[in-house]
Amino acid sequence: MNIKETYNKLLKIVPKEKIKIQEPMKAHTSFGIGGKADLYVIADNIEEIKNILLLSKSEKIPLTVIGNGTNVLIKDSGIRGIVLKPNLKGIHINGNKLTIGSGELLIKASNACLNNELTGMEFACGIPGTIGGAIKMNAGAYGSEMKDIVLKTTYMDEKGELYTIDNSQHEFEYRKSFFSNRNYIIIESTLVLNQGNKREIEIKMEENKHNRIEKQPISMPSAGSTFKRGNGFITAKLIDECGLKGFTIGGAQVSEKHAGFIVNTGNATANNVLELVSVIREKVKQKFNVDIELEIQVMGE
Repeated sequence: MNIKETYNKLLKIVPKEKIKIQEPMKAHTSFGIGGKADLYVIADNIEEIKNILLLSKSEKIPLTVIGNGTNVLIKDSGIRGIVLKPNLKGIHINGNKLTIGSGELLIKASNACLNNELTGMEFACGIPGTIGGAIKMNAGAYGSEMKDIVLKTTYMDEKGELYTIDNSQHEFEYRKSFFSNRNYIIIESTLVLNQGNKREIEIKMEENKHNRIEKQPISMPSAGSTFKRGNGFITAKLIDECGLKGFTIGGAQVSEKHAGFIVNTGNATANNVLELVSVIREKVKQKFNVDIELEIQVMGE
């Protein structure tokens, strides 16, 4: 790929200010880690997304889609080709249904539910990702998941065609969905909720936010829970019992507050994080004879 030539072709699709060359991806992740993307592009509507997708396909340019960057670790060598951020916004409420653009933040959607006295989304009030990312990984907290409230989702396939699927077609599992292993771009989702009492919803949201502040290292850069919950065990508890809280490699540290999180103490590299992940897995395997699985998505080269 010739970066300059591709940049000039992208200029015909999106405004100049929406395209960045050799963009440090650490500026676009909650981890604050990541090498440079050849080209980073923000698309504000479906037509732009489709045209970027078709450009990447016709020119055989790798295309990586990223949301709010809250559940990803981008490698130190960065990402080749085009990194696309679909910036699809909008929350439309019809009775107890919310249709939400994939680029909207979960926090904003949760507040919209509160303001309209709709209950069922309180669990997401402190999750810092987008609707699209939450659907893709079936995000959840406090005993609830996206699968509990999703009615339907519209997505774009690799040919630029739009399709809509219902809840059952999402194939929701723990931190997994129909979209997990497909290169499809989520456009919007419709959620179905229940009428509730505004004060009760507010109290539940405040409790969830308080629990997050009390138990999680939200003051330090991270990508959220590093590992998935185990089958019959709590992964963070096993890591803690291995004595790994505070264990550090370079700038990457097992959080002293919650062993399920790896945090960036200020100058961590992706290699630091991956080395630390390897040590954690090895220690847990040695002590408990179980394999633990990453929840964060690793991107790049």
